[in-house]
Amino acid sequence: MASQAEQGSDGSGLTSFAGLPEFDPTDAAESAVILRLVGNWHRRAAVKRAEPDVHALFEPARPDFRVDMVPFSGHPLWESLPDDERSRLTSWGWIAYNRNTVLIEQGIANPAFQLVLAGEYPGVGGQQLELAIAQAMVDEQYHTLMHMNGSATTRRMRKGEFSDRVLPDSLITTIHDQHLALCTERWERSLTTLAFATVAEISINAYLELLANDTDIQVVNSTTVRLHNRDEYCHASISGEILKNVYEVLNPGERRFLLDKVVAGLEAFVAPDFTTWETIAEFENVRGREKAAAEIRESQGGTHLVQDHSGVHSLLAEMDVLDQVEFAWGTTTGPKG
Repeated sequence: MASQAEQGSDGSGLTSFAGLPEFDPTDAAESAVILRLVGNWHRRAAVKRAEPDVHALFEPARPDFRVDMVPFSGHPLWESLPDDERSRLTSWGWIAYNRNTVLIEQGIANPAFQLVLAGEYPGVGGQQLELAIAQAMVDEQYHTLMHMNGSATTRRMRKGEFSDRVLPDSLITTIHDQHLALCTERWERSLTTLAFATVAEISINAYLELLANDTDIQVVNSTTVRLHNRDEYCHASISGEILKNVYEVLNPGERRFLLDKVVAGLEAFVAPDFTTWETIAEFENVRGREKAAAEIRESQGGTHLVQDHSGVHSLLAEMDVLDQVEFAWGTTTGPKG
């Protein structure tokens, strides 16, 4: 990675510096998030030095997270809570969202990329692909830092600890680990991680878009997610091509195994993470939480947190294997770009 920031422009009005996510230098929130990302970056970058502070953009009256993404928000329990408790729960939602994103990047996506670079998968390789993957891995590290900064800002401004240690492992990484534990062969472990990572990299745009364009939550929070989201469209293309090329050289049994793990990864990615929210409610000592949690699990158990499955659906269609997988597809066409 370049030691000095280098500006690039593709005519879109966006700017990038030394591998950092593309951003709009005229957008105060986007500039503030990038400034926060790299401590003294603004002293070296070829943009105006008077950049806004992320903390100055914080508006206490705005929620930190989408209220309708808090499972309790659709239950009478939510209306019975005082405003300060509802505010803390939405702050926890943002903290958990960030942590889940970090765990996906560090526990699934980057390990799969590392396996590709190590030559683990047949049918893929070459300098251009390796360079693209190395850049994607750098991107993922920036994304991790962005989301960690997002949580740190919330902790400071809400004057609460909101410790990640309170939270259980994310649902998708837990299920990924469970599937790995069932593997008896090296190739099974490698294909499991590839399948889960492909689903994550292709579907994460839909996950990020749940917040990226939300105008009600903290501007810095939605901006952080929007900046991350821009990079992921490129990653989705890389991951899809890797899976297609690997699939082509597998034997029938290995192909069946890979497709089964793609479905398992998709089911894990789109499922609501009730355990995390039940843990948060217990930590916050929300009265009536046990009864509410049981009712919410029953009423929302079959719902998908992420409704747009178009990315994985399109990939499997290109591979001509849609008839070989069973999944309750929701939206199979969605926004691109």
